[in-house]
Amino acid sequence: MAMDGERDGDGEDGGAETMEEENEPNSPNAREETVDLVQESVSLIEYAARFGDYRRTQRRECYNLVRRMKILLPLFDEIRDLGSPITQNGIVSLSKLNKALRFARKLLKTCNEGSKIYLALETETMMIKFHTVYEKLSQALDELPFDELEVSDEVREQVELMQTQLSRARKRTDTQDIELAVDLMVVSSKTDETNADIAIIERLAKKLDLHSVEDLKIESISVRNLAKERGQTSESTQQIIELLNKFKQILGMEVTNILDDPVMPKMLVKSQSLIIPPEFLCPITLELMSDPVVVASGQTFERESIQKWFDSNHRTCPKTRQTLDHLSLAPNYALKNLITEWCEKNNFKVPKKEDLASSEGSSAEHIEKISFLVGELSSSQLEVQRTAVKDIRMLSKENPENRILFAKCGAIPPLVQLLSYPDSIIQEHAVTALLNLSIDESNRKLITNEEAIPAIIEILQNGSMESRENSAAALFSLSMLPENKVTIALAGGIPPLVDLLQNGTIRGKRDAATALFNLSLNHANKARAIDAGIVPPLLLFLEDRNLDMVDEALSIFLTLAEHPEGRHEIGQLSFIETLVDFIKDGTPKNKECATSLLLSLGSSNSSHTLAALQFGVYEHLIEISQSGTIRARRKANALLQLMSKSEQIP
Repeated sequence: MAMDGERDGDGEDGGAETMEEENEPNSPNAREETVDLVQESVSLIEYAARFGDYRRTQRRECYNLVRRMKILLPLFDEIRDLGSPITQNGIVSLSKLNKALRFARKLLKTCNEGSKIYLALETETMMIKFHTVYEKLSQALDELPFDELEVSDEVREQVELMQTQLSRARKRTDTQDIELAVDLMVVSSKTDETNADIAIIERLAKKLDLHSVEDLKIESISVRNLAKERGQTSESTQQIIELLNKFKQILGMEVTNILDDPVMPKMLVKSQSLIIPPEFLCPITLELMSDPVVVASGQTFERESIQKWFDSNHRTCPKTRQTLDHLSLAPNYALKNLITEWCEKNNFKVPKKEDLASSEGSSAEHIEKISFLVGELSSSQLEVQRTAVKDIRMLSKENPENRILFAKCGAIPPLVQLLSYPDSIIQEHAVTALLNLSIDESNRKLITNEEAIPAIIEILQNGSMESRENSAAALFSLSMLPENKVTIALAGGIPPLVDLLQNGTIRGKRDAATALFNLSLNHANKARAIDAGIVPPLLLFLEDRNLDMVDEALSIFLTLAEHPEGRHEIGQLSFIETLVDFIKDGTPKNKECATSLLLSLGSSNSSHTLAALQFGVYEHLIEISQSGTIRARRKANALLQLMSKSEQIP
């Protein structure tokens, strides 16, 4: 797997051009070299086209790149059929195009098999690599001697269209998934485990396609390979491993040290001499199947595993991802007989088959219990209501299936009604239960449609401290729906969030900061947050590092700096000096955030960069540009270039 160690074709392959210059245009060697270059280029494109799927964070860019590469196939066909010899200039141009295609293939391979977590964390870096590919392809195509190569007008028009697309792609800025970016920031910076964390981790797992045991075992291998390439002790590697372990915990997997332990399913090997045939393993659990069944896609799974998948509201095949025409399960008797024969022959104990009738009965009993609890919410007895809403809160806390079942059984409308009930205990349980239910993406719309947001804001203003904390977390979860960012603000949600940010417990401050960061991604909400007084508590977080909220504060400041009022409010000399202090002595993440913020402020007002220079930022920017995080290095270099252009530094 290639990551930062990728070569762009100018290193180990750089000697090829010197050899090429020795060949005369009419020599057999020149002709052979042309044919080889063309054939290799075609093979590179065909190889890339076979990758099939890519990591979600780069999927669109990968498909666009492959589509553009395929446009070149008719060009190479015409060059291959060219009867006249090609000059040295033509060979050099084809060689340069070949190298650009090699670099493109390596990038596509990384996006096909690299660590999903790494690629999500480094979306900006990967976009820069795509831009580099576009630049290399564009330069190579600009230098192609089309007349000499006798390229037809039709093919030439296609290539020119591709060049226009490449030019447009190079100018396009990173269209990062904002929800994904927010979730990654929160999970990376939080030290305490709250319900909101569970919601974020599950949402991240879904976005990154890391929601099955098989997905996580494959990701473990990718992360282990990445750690070997980048260094096991680097901060980014440790961050990736920590997030991977959180995904595993959500699925109930054992958390091991992937750097030391071989990443291999426990049931995959009985002994060094006995390996279970892979077709006998369930694709979901990677364990030996005892009751294999076939789904509509033709794939076989263990009955219990695929039934859980369907019960979690999935309507796709876990292996092929295609939507299924029906959810019927057909026993795979042929495979079951083969597994039984293999186990008997190798003296391998077959896992006990669970009593399906008992399991189905238990499932029906569970649904009945869920329906009963929902009915109890409307009881006329206070203690019955309290018990029911508390049980719903607990049952929906960590079980995705229960969140779906409660919604299907109609729990959301009565829970929203209980938000206004004149009992603080019921209010606390109700708002927390809705927070838990909102972890499921489909439930957010249902909660919003019941007009829960004003009632949640009321609890945020006047409830108990725990109720306020969970109200803030609920607003954060609901604000993942873009329209709710405006709804929450217009309902007056920002001022009480700022109050919790200033006067809440550490957990309350974190929940408020997370919600305010997400709400501030809406441009109008930046001014609303400033008017509500968000700046003073954020400055306090920068002054008191014991609160461990520096990254949150700097991240919110970075969003506020995109608004004129925000730049005016925070662009004071004392603030610039504080930023320089973090650039000097902060953690790697502190330095990255502070450098990004100073670049944002300096881009609109050169006096900010001049003040930073006077506070001694220059030598520290040089250091960050050489040894900071990937994003910090890029921001530091951009800031140094900005200072140079404004003639503040030589």
